[in-house]
Amino acid sequence: MIATISDRQLEIIEAAGKILTTSGVSGLTIKNLAKEMKFSESAIYRHFTSKEEIIIALLDYLAQNMDERYTNAISAKQTPEEKFTTLFQNQFSLFKKNPHFVVAVFSDGLLEESQRINETMLKIMAIKMKHLMPIIIEGQQKKVFTNSITSEELIHIVMGTFRLQMFKWRIANFQFDIERNGHNMIQALLTLIKNK
Repeated sequence: MIATISDRQLEIIEAAGKILTTSGVSGLTIKNLAKEMKFSESAIYRHFTSKEEIIIALLDYLAQNMDERYTNAISAKQTPEEKFTTLFQNQFSLFKKNPHFVVAVFSDGLLEESQRINETMLKIMAIKMKHLMPIIIEGQQKKVFTNSITSEELIHIVMGTFRLQMFKWRIANFQFDIERNGHNMIQALLTLIKNK
């Protein structure tokens, strides 16, 4: 993960996110980025060596941000159900304010860009699992969540549902309320995974 990111690098990442949202991966070029920021291309290159580095920095920033937000949002006093809800509501709220993260994670062609981008995407999934797995396990131990399937299988069902919801929002060009739809998704998942 990126340990520190300068204010200027953050501005570049945000501008890259804006371009990703409006023009997709193919529209994200150093030339378009420089134009968006009213910089010279060489000014961009002083902060990042390539488009790949910018995308990796954006994904790394998301990963670091998710890790910190989840750690701060979830309280030991919460029930497994409350922790589960908090984790996903937190993510839907972030994505509603920053749809470019969704574009970066769900862009056609991005996964073919480079192995390093793929590894950074896997890092994001690992962070989600790092925070979600203990909630699922605790819920199963406390008999709140079903034990009829393994925690690993529950994680796949939950994360797959989340990814599908985000992908639908992305291809709908962010036209529906992701927080409301996300809340409905959380409730549906809890209905499925809770002990009857």
